[in-house]
Amino acid sequence: MCEYKTSILGIRGLPAKHGGFETFAEKFSLYLVASGWHVTVYCQESGGGAIYESHWQGVHRIHVPVPGSGAASTIRYDWKVAKHAMNQSGIFLTLGYNTAIFHVLQRFRSQVNLINMDGIEWKRDKWSRAEKAWLLLNERLGCWIGNHLVADHPKIKEHLAGRVKDKKITMIPYGGDEVTSADPRKLKSYGIDPGEFSVIIARPEPENSFLEMIRAFSCKPRHHKLVVLGNFTPESNAFHNAVMDAASEEVIFPGAIYEPTVVQALRFFSRFYLHGHRVGGTNPSLVEALGAGCAVIAHDNHFNRWVAGEGAAYFKDEASCAELIDRLLPDLAAVNVMKASSKQRFHECFTWGQVLQEYEQLLLQWYPKDSN
Repeated sequence: MCEYKTSILGIRGLPAKHGGFETFAEKFSLYLVASGWHVTVYCQESGGGAIYESHWQGVHRIHVPVPGSGAASTIRYDWKVAKHAMNQSGIFLTLGYNTAIFHVLQRFRSQVNLINMDGIEWKRDKWSRAEKAWLLLNERLGCWIGNHLVADHPKIKEHLAGRVKDKKITMIPYGGDEVTSADPRKLKSYGIDPGEFSVIIARPEPENSFLEMIRAFSCKPRHHKLVVLGNFTPESNAFHNAVMDAASEEVIFPGAIYEPTVVQALRFFSRFYLHGHRVGGTNPSLVEALGAGCAVIAHDNHFNRWVAGEGAAYFKDEASCAELIDRLLPDLAAVNVMKASSKQRFHECFTWGQVLQEYEQLLLQWYPKDSN
């Protein structure tokens, strides 16, 4: 019997250090290796030099060095990956569509490539008109070039169905780990105690409602802390500066934190998790908040409502966010009900076991018959 093979494209590399796609790729790669698959993952490296290979926990890694940094280097990396992948066999899984145009190479070689279409990236406020045009073009090209598409949210599937036939799209959400305990000592360096703080964990961008949430919290003394995780550079970013200027003394900005045990403790011991995302599908941070049993206060849109369910509280704007904080902050009984609801919703849809099994079944369904 032939060994099943897959190559994962579109991420920076393993082990995961950057974002949701990298975390998914790590989870899925290890899951497939344990199931007997041969898994190849492309990894972006800085600098020049030749492509080289290594192995990590049974995963075959192909390292692709590219000079520079930022979007330009990522585009060069994706182009090199698409060319190199033409010589690989098996089935391909591409995470994201930002450079989908390059995967016409896979179509020319009759390789089977499944593309996770991510969120509606071209709608984000941070992009210039030219960047939005590039992303919109690649979204449309990805819909055509991919043999099959994965949407991580019912509304993303609905959006893509305006581009291609519904049968070309499978909806599989993002997954998360359940957090049933955490170390309260991880909170000490921030001067906070369990239950006496709330948390925001997101990229500090306008479409994530940072300014609205910070103003809503800071409009009066709360006798409660708000811990805001994110990479803030107020000296060079006007929006970051505005957010930090709007914050009261009860708001803590510890920067971006990547240590899993610290992030788990901040979620697990928080009174509320505030989620302001307005654009996108199934957001990894929101799923992870559900897995930690957080009481969720989220921006009111169809993306967040499907993920967090009816047990969360939703705000439309700064004023309604402030009203929710006023009403819910002292209501510990309501907090406990919201926490239980988050756990229930997590187990319904978002455990890694469910998600990874669905992805493997999709790969098997589309696996090329003549590949070895």
